[in-house]
Amino acid sequence: MADLDLDFIRSNFPAFSEPSLEAWGFFENAGGSYACGQTIDWLNRYYRQTKVQPYYDFPASATAGEQMDTAKQRMAAWLNVDAEEVHFGPSTSLNTYVLAQALRQKLKPGDEVIVTNQDHEANVGAWSRLQDGGIVVREWKVDPDTAELIPMDLQALLNQRTRAVAFTHCSNLVASINPVREITDMVHQAGALAIVDGVSFCPHGLPDVRALGADVYLFSLYKVYGPHLGVMVMSKELNGDLPYQGHFFNAGIPGARFTPAGPDHAQIAAVNGVLDYMEAVYQHHHGEDCPDVHKAAAVMKLFREHETKLLQPLLDFMSGHHKVRLIGSKDAQGRAPTVTFTAHGHRSTELASQLSAFKLGVGVGHFYAYRLIEALGIDPEEGALRTSFVHYTSSDEVDQLIAALDRLL
Repeated sequence: MADLDLDFIRSNFPAFSEPSLEAWGFFENAGGSYACGQTIDWLNRYYRQTKVQPYYDFPASATAGEQMDTAKQRMAAWLNVDAEEVHFGPSTSLNTYVLAQALRQKLKPGDEVIVTNQDHEANVGAWSRLQDGGIVVREWKVDPDTAELIPMDLQALLNQRTRAVAFTHCSNLVASINPVREITDMVHQAGALAIVDGVSFCPHGLPDVRALGADVYLFSLYKVYGPHLGVMVMSKELNGDLPYQGHFFNAGIPGARFTPAGPDHAQIAAVNGVLDYMEAVYQHHHGEDCPDVHKAAAVMKLFREHETKLLQPLLDFMSGHHKVRLIGSKDAQGRAPTVTFTAHGHRSTELASQLSAFKLGVGVGHFYAYRLIEALGIDPEEGALRTSFVHYTSSDEVDQLIAALDRLL
């Protein structure tokens, strides 16, 4: 296995040659990554050449439709699912809301749905509102000391009335990678649906969704170097069982049943750019051809090994500093490079502003994980400070962050 060629990686991102961003360390990737050049090229080309209503017979329209169809087919291949199981929506929040409305029509008063307090609100709020119809919503709570979800705590909540469990692949604050297959198996044994939020996981590599066993898997492409779209993978079985949420004349079309408001056509076509980038990374480091799902695994391994190597020194600094309260594990193995913390004697908002003076872009707030912040005893209005990176981050940038924090704290 080759090491990640960081010079090659960064050459694919225009942000790293943008004069206004020179010398800046970008550590708010959990909120949205830089777009790769391939995505930008696809958007530019689509708006210049094919920005018309797609799927008619004249050339520009036909090409537009072909590009959109190709994007769905390629994304499905990298996720190891069928193309008709992939749905593009305006955002993950909206995809989840639409899914919840479909499930609402199937559930009866007294049925139960389980959510966690570790999730982004997108995968909690839409389900919690089902209580208006008499659905019982139970909460799988994190361990308040570790902020982790314990699978056996879920087991205690599951019962014959459980119809669905919504949980995160990887928290956007805690960053530990949850054992999705173990959890989905547990959920299915109880006869319920497993709905997995992969938004904070997928920037670090596209997963084999079929192997995860999720009935629904959701993530956001603007965090995976692409346009502002949400991807929802829904099993064929569930698609056929749930009532459609789109136009009545599309009720028999699997790919149109859960997109009541179609996203921008150009952005769908630009999903090809994300996959062009992933393909380029694979070819540069390996070269030999293989099925796309194996390419996805190889690229994820490259990303994760590089990220883990950079993450451990940051975790060591955080966990060893007497002023810092680190949220999540201090071991880089098994977690994403999203490091959230508070600092004794320092307001998170002020510290984030001070880091900006060191040319470091970080996040601050509750990051839509409001319930988790509350569960950890942190004031949601002040929030925590989040430093997050991905595979295009360099060790020099991590050193820059550590040096600035050391000076400020």
